[in-house]
Amino acid sequence: MPLVVPGITSNSGDKNEEWMNKLVGKKISETESSNETTFCKTDLPKTTRVIEPGSIVTKDYNPDRLNVHLNDDGTVAHTTTSHQPGRDSSLPPPPTRTPIQANRPTTSTFTASPKQKLKSSIQRSLRASLLSTYPLLTPHIDEVLPKKSSLEQVKLPDRVSLYVIDGQPLFFQLDIEPTLLPHLRLVHRFPQAFPTIRIDRGAIRFVLSGATLMAPGLTSKGGRLPLPTERPGEPVAEGVPNEGVDEDGHWSRELEKGQPVVIMAEGKEEACAVGLLVAGTKEVKEKGKGPVVEEAHFLGDGLWKLNVD
Repeated sequence: MPLVVPGITSNSGDKNEEWMNKLVGKKISETESSNETTFCKTDLPKTTRVIEPGSIVTKDYNPDRLNVHLNDDGTVAHTTTSHQPGRDSSLPPPPTRTPIQANRPTTSTFTASPKQKLKSSIQRSLRASLLSTYPLLTPHIDEVLPKKSSLEQVKLPDRVSLYVIDGQPLFFQLDIEPTLLPHLRLVHRFPQAFPTIRIDRGAIRFVLSGATLMAPGLTSKGGRLPLPTERPGEPVAEGVPNEGVDEDGHWSRELEKGQPVVIMAEGKEEACAVGLLVAGTKEVKEKGKGPVVEEAHFLGDGLWKLNVD
């Protein structure tokens, strides 16, 4: 069941959102009754048009028509309540830009400003902020920020600041969001140091397009939301909570709205995205729908491809 769908631009936003909540992740059946995984075609509006991947449809305009776009596996990817004239319906609508997305370095390439060495006082402040936000980095902090190395700042387009040491990207900061977010290369070095959730296989291609993460794929069989448990053993350091991922991929405590989170993917060893929760994980379990994470950085984006040597 796919987790992420592109944002939709529609003149009937409320109506479209209602159908999105009903259909996304389900298969359309000609005969089977509507249930948790299937939606019967007879329950759709009479003017509904089901659009399979790669199909070309007429470019007429009918504001009352419900367009149901399918994934390759037959599940519903997204819906629109009117067809935009002049657009190939085999393609999804462009994602809606959110505040985070508007300040995200998503272009495949861009020019960065020269690196600027930071004052010792600023380096100490950033170090403290990093440990406060990610306490599980405590035993690795001297490896992340060696005392004899100088932390440098690289200013990027869209008011993004990237922090590097010896050409190695570590973390970044959006002008609209003070939280330090880890670069995926840092996450790959210390995967157990960051809170995680997991998406199912069907969501991967959407995540790597930078779309907003929605709830269904997290609550599907392949998804993983936190499962609060008491972990055995000693904490990694004094004063650091004893938390982490269990054998089945569940983080050991609930995560709150506004917290940074790393996105893992079913069947993959390494994280594929980093973002901020727009809903707490407990709320996601209860509602099972709606946006969950606004991505700030994903594999293959401008931040990932940037050469800071």
